Amino acid sequence: MARSGAALVLVLALLLLVTAPSVTPAITCGQVTSALGSCISYATGKGQLTAACCNGVKSLNSAAKSSADRKAACSCIKSTVSRLSGAQAGAIAGIPGKCGVSIGYPISASTDCSKVT
Repeated sequence: MARSGAALVLVLALLLLVTAPSVTPAITCGQVTSALGSCISYATGKGQLTAACCNGVKSLNSAAKSSADRKAACSCIKSTVSRLSGAQAGAIAGIPGKCGVSIGYPISASTDCSKVT
């Protein structure tokens, strides 16, 4: 009897693993770029850090609830920064802190987004 109970538990556990929904990010790259669009002039040295930029950073940070969301946001930010003409790495890296937000990883071309939690 104990054997059949253990087998049943194992089968149920396997069913849970097989039928568990996969975690996909709820945040899209479009949402990330929209939230951070007002930061571009500061990131390229052509303007001051604005309240709109900080509001976008705070909004994005609040929206990134899961690890998958944070990884997706990281990848999008990294990709966008690499294509941004005139990007100033130091200015970009400092935006979250200047806006009073801790994102838990540095924003740079060398950030490994797969390690973001």
